Amino acid sequence: MVQEMRTILPGVRFVDVVGHKRIATVATASKSVYGERIIDGLRIWDPYRSKLAALLLKSRSPLPICLSIDSIVLYLGASTGTTVSHVGDIVRDGLVYAVEFSPRSMRQLLQLAESRRNIIPILGDAARPESYSRLVEPVDLVYQDVAQRNQAEIATLNSARYLKTGGTLVLMIKTRSIDSTATPGEIRGSEIEMLKGLEVLSVMDLLPYHHDHWAVVAKKV
Repeated sequence: MVQEMRTILPGVRFVDVVGHKRIATVATASKSVYGERIIDGLRIWDPYRSKLAALLLKSRSPLPICLSIDSIVLYLGASTGTTVSHVGDIVRDGLVYAVEFSPRSMRQLLQLAESRRNIIPILGDAARPESYSRLVEPVDLVYQDVAQRNQAEIATLNSARYLKTGGTLVLMIKTRSIDSTATPGEIRGSEIEMLKGLEVLSVMDLLPYHHDHWAVVAKKV
């Protein structure tokens, strides 16, 4: 059994599962996506598989991000859709534009979208935001989780083109994908300095769930 503890975002709950604190989204589809448990209509969200789940678990109130049931999200680095599916649960009356570069991952993402009409898969390069401009509208949140070297540049370009003024950027900095010789702290600092047109609201180390990963939340000004 699952005991709900409190709601932290629309469709997102802190829950107690047999004495263990977990995070979950209200399921909008009946099938499991990546082997997660669905209990009493709640999809248990694994923070070891999702950096957004790790960020929400570690964040104190008030949360650094704001999502509503009708938010429009641009998700860069969608992979096979693990986190995308939970974001789709949250913005159940909104849309998730899910950009992924790998054709192999895109095949699984397309299967996910077949059962979730608010997920729009886009095969594209997040470093070239102009390439999907005919598909994507202005968005409330840009979420980026890519393993390229120029992560801050990609975030800046996409935020400038698609993010509404006052909207939120969530940037997951993968330090080892940028430079394997510098310290994670040095890389984090240099990437944050390269963000343009954005006011940084919070920076969080995602340990113990993800090593050498930092979550940066910023607002477009």
